[in-house]
Amino acid sequence: MNGIIGRRVRDALLAAARGMLLSLLSLGISLLLFILFLVSLSLVLIGIGLFTTPVVMDAVRTHANQRRFLAGVWAGLTIPAGYRPYPGRAARPGIAGQVEHCVHLLKDPTTWRDFQWLFVDAVAGLVLALLPWALIGYFLFGLVLVAGVWQAIVDAGGTYWFAFVPVHDWTTAFLAALTGVGFALLALFVNPPLIRLHFLLARVLIGASEKELLAQRVARLTETRHDALDDSAAELRRIERDLHDGAQARLVAMGMSLGAVEALMEKDPAQARRLLAQARANSAEALAELRDLVRGIHPPVLAERGLGDAARALALRTRLPVEVDVDLPGRLDEAVETAAYFAISEVLTNAAKHSSAERAWLDVYYSRGDRSLRIAITDNGRGGANPGAGSGLRGLERRLGSFDGVLAVSSPVGGPTLVTIEIPCSLTPAR
Repeated sequence: MNGIIGRRVRDALLAAARGMLLSLLSLGISLLLFILFLVSLSLVLIGIGLFTTPVVMDAVRTHANQRRFLAGVWAGLTIPAGYRPYPGRAARPGIAGQVEHCVHLLKDPTTWRDFQWLFVDAVAGLVLALLPWALIGYFLFGLVLVAGVWQAIVDAGGTYWFAFVPVHDWTTAFLAALTGVGFALLALFVNPPLIRLHFLLARVLIGASEKELLAQRVARLTETRHDALDDSAAELRRIERDLHDGAQARLVAMGMSLGAVEALMEKDPAQARRLLAQARANSAEALAELRDLVRGIHPPVLAERGLGDAARALALRTRLPVEVDVDLPGRLDEAVETAAYFAISEVLTNAAKHSSAERAWLDVYYSRGDRSLRIAITDNGRGGANPGAGSGLRGLERRLGSFDGVLAVSSPVGGPTLVTIEIPCSLTPAR
């Protein structure tokens, strides 16, 4: 029983503290951004708003995303964003690009949904955030009143209303204190639900619908499908070039050497033996190149033993010392394993070439909760990796998008660098 009461008191006080922060965000930031958005819209007609509106909207989206984050951490609620991707100011330079950028933002339905939420959050959201700590505050102030402070207040201004209790003597002061105790008891039961209701209100207003999320996913898959086709065509051209310049050339040279051996077999046996030795060396080199080429298309260890052992083998071949931790109680789809393998290879290669790291860590595991493969690659290098700077990470991000996968990079200057990959997939249990 004491444990239950203690937990309720703790949850009520925690909700009151969170409500205080949320009330500051609702009254301070939401109301300010609402006013700035209105002013910026009014300036669009004279051209100034074309420059100010994107800035204000970036601030609004940051504010809304912060509330989404708090909803997940404090209330366990997921509020999907649903923002349409936009090319940004760099799509077209100058005034034309700025106009396109602003128009794109204003055409996005989530822009107006955020705008409505700012007003509601500054009013209804503020009330829901105020109540949890106001109930606790009334309880504490009731104790202060009954301690004798009521006399000074009444002497200075007459009857003082404590909520709905008029305080003018000791009896009403004690009644106010009892009312404060009642508020405290009420807070034990309503404070956490009030905070959750605050975030539920936000989810109704700024949460993307299933239709919008599905449209986003279809658009993303359409874009990544084109990228996957381009990558496949480029990979076929690379294989053709490697075969033409490598193994094919060596096989042609080997055929010419064998033809010369036939002609020299009786006239010059010593020269024939030398040509045979050269042909044998060419055949060994051609075989090695073909094996490397096949390994680059689909490593045999990946097909035979799965992603876990293939990742360990890949770590052993990396110039950088890599510590590997794998938890895969089964096999994944072949396409997913291949994509994950080459993603790991790309990241480890980048770490070995560009990070100046001394060590790297690779974690591969399957999350049964959300049915997804999770990969984390960390190195202690100099950091500064940026997927948007045209590096191989950008291409890797597009390839993973074909599987609805997500790539996230955290690489502050000075390091460390953390690359996380998440791919939704099913798992076939190991036999």
